[in-house]
Amino acid sequence: MQERHRSRIVIGLVLILLGLWFLLIQLVPGLDQWARAYLAWPLIIVAFGLTLLLIGLLGGTPGMAVPASIVTGVGCLLYWQNTTGDWSSWAYAWTLFPGFVGIGTILAGLLGDRVASVSGGAWLVLISAVMFAVFGSFLGGPDVFGAYWPVLLIGLGVLLLIRPLARRRS
Repeated sequence: MQERHRSRIVIGLVLILLGLWFLLIQLVPGLDQWARAYLAWPLIIVAFGLTLLLIGLLGGTPGMAVPASIVTGVGCLLYWQNTTGDWSSWAYAWTLFPGFVGIGTILAGLLGDRVASVSGGAWLVLISAVMFAVFGSFLGGPDVFGAYWPVLLIGLGVLLLIRPLARRRS
């Protein structure tokens, strides 16, 4: 019951802040033009993701960090693509999604004192980074490793094979 009460307070505060923003846009001359000029539309998505994280933090639900990280990550990705005009990067940018989930899992684990979640989230971030480097290297993205990107796949495969063996011994 306490968490439900806290969540309602947080949602109420968020709605009040949104209402104040929209009221200021209507009342302050030039604020609307400034917002349109300097705040790109993907930043609205980033703000929504950060709002989800705030609701999770203040509401005592650390699990909200996962959807908040996904939404914030998508907003940041869209901001980068909108700024650079590199919309073709979707061919390999999808590989960042497991990393967004991993970041949310790490945050949820840290906020909820679940160390296993932090470890699982770190693995998701690592796998996402490797996939981004591999797919990006042959689909027109950043060619960080040149012709040696298969070494990343081999290394990740070795890590995934060794990890269960190391757990059995300890």
